[in-house]
This record gives sequence, structure tokens and C-alpha cells, in this order.
Amino acid sequence: MSTVEEVVAPGASAEAIRHHYDAGNDFFRLWLDPTLSYSCALWDDSVPDDGLEAAQLRKIDYHLQEARLQDARRMLDIGCGWGAVLRRSVEAWGVGRSIGLTLSGAQADDLARFADPRIEVQVKHWAEYEPDEPFDGIISIGAFEHFARLSDTPDTKVENYRRFFSRCHQWLAPDGRLSLQTIGWGDVPRGQMPSDLFIAQEIFPESDLPRLADIALASESTFEIERVRIDREHYARTARCWFDALRRNRERALAVVGEETVRRYERYLRMFAYGFQLGSLTLYRVTLRRLSGARHAR
Repeated sequence: MSTVEEVVAPGASAEAIRHHYDAGNDFFRLWLDPTLSYSCALWDDSVPDDGLEAAQLRKIDYHLQEARLQDARRMLDIGCGWGAVLRRSVEAWGVGRSIGLTLSGAQADDLARFADPRIEVQVKHWAEYEPDEPFDGIISIGAFEHFARLSDTPDTKVENYRRFFSRCHQWLAPDGRLSLQTIGWGDVPRGQMPSDLFIAQEIFPESDLPRLADIALASESTFEIERVRIDREHYARTARCWFDALRRNRERALAVVGEETVRRYERYLRMFAYGFQLGSLTLYRVTLRRLSGARHAR
């Protein structure tokens, strides 16, 4: 079987993904919430003193609900991270079998310690993956950002996304849902913010961001978009929580990864929060329903 590096797949390489996510599980634990959710939370202003862990669990439950996965037999999590969705799906939503895909060996190793027979994790690119039977629903949170490169032409970028949606369509049972969460470019032209170049070069090399129009065009004929949430302010708040936690645990972080990495992440989280607050970055949560009779991309 081919390795992840040998797969001709759209978007960032496995090496580029690991550049970020393999900074070390111990480092990320110092500033993420206990679920180790490394993506935008879902905040509720009506909840007094809403905390990060509660907001992350609310986000996970939102996607499980949108994908119609209550008591489902099988689900797929593309870009499963440290497995918060996988664990929540089997422990609280009654999913019988949850499979996660990641390109980070560090994340997969950490998930292995749970040893839950209902959960399976594969270090594999989605373009390489071939399931043996359909899924009732698919969730992908924080992975779509890596499916195109900055060097891609607009047409190539949309074609990469179209390949992803075509694969998801093939893997889903009839009338199945895909619940997608991704960062996107906002209303400020790309490259106008100082954070754009820093994040592209130092934090997420080889990756580009979509616009909502890209998602709509690429999913056409395979999925119907049922719901869209634009939650950029939720990400600004999430990033500020991460930054505050990293600052509180700075001395411990220095002992784990050193001054250079800590300073890079402090700068990244400050810029990230500012980018979402200003609107140069945004956050999409998109619910897509599988269409029958779709035309599949090659």
C-alpha cells in the first residue's frame, strides 16, 4: 500500500501538515481545552460565563446534529485531530462505529491510548481513503483549509474541492449529510493584512483558504447546501482564549518546545484573533445534503 507521502493528492503535503500539528501533544495540551479541540468553538451569549470547553462541546454537538448522526451506525471524521468528535459521537450520540482520518502521526498516537473498539483512526489522506461500506454522515472540521495551495489557480482550487465533495458523495449513504467547518477569506483582499504572509509561511505552509463561492461551486451537482453559518467572531473569541491560556502556561511551554516556538504561536494567535475581528478571515459552518444521480469528478 502506498504511503501518505506517495499519494498524488490536492492541497498541502503531509510534511506541511506535520510542520504544524506535530509541534507536540504536550504543547497543545497547555493551551487547548480538555477536549483538545483545535478549531473554532460555538459560543452562546445567553449562557453566563460560557467557557471554552463547553463551547467546544457545543460545536461538536452542532456538527453531529447537522450530520444527523444520533444513533447512527457509521460516521467518518475527515481531519479528526485528537479525536474529540470521534469520542463524543460514540459516548454521547450512540454512534456504533466512528472512523477518523488524520495526517498527523502525533494525533493518531495520542488517540490510540483510548483503545475504544468503536473508534478507528487512520493516518491517511482523504484522496487515498477507500471505505468498505457507506457512512451515515461525514464531519470535517478544520481540514478543508489544507485542500488547496496558495500556488493553485482559481480553477485548480475549485477542482480540488470538487474532488473532495465527489469522494464524500460516493462514501455517503443516500440522503446522508456532510457537516463542514472551515476558515475562509473574509472581506479584506488576500495579502492586504500583515498576518496573511506570516500565517501562510510560518503556521500553515502550502495551504490556502476558500471563499463561500468556491464551496458552492465545487459542491454543485453532488450536494445541496442546507445551512450556512458565518461565525468569524466566534473564532476571534476562541483564539483569544487560546492565547490567554498559552500566556498563563508560558513557562511550562518554554520547557516543552522552547522560546522560538512559543513566540511564533503567541504571534500567530494574536494575529489570528485580530484577523477574525477585522474580517480579513471568516469562519464557515456548512451543512450539505447528498444529492442522488450526481456527476463525480475524477
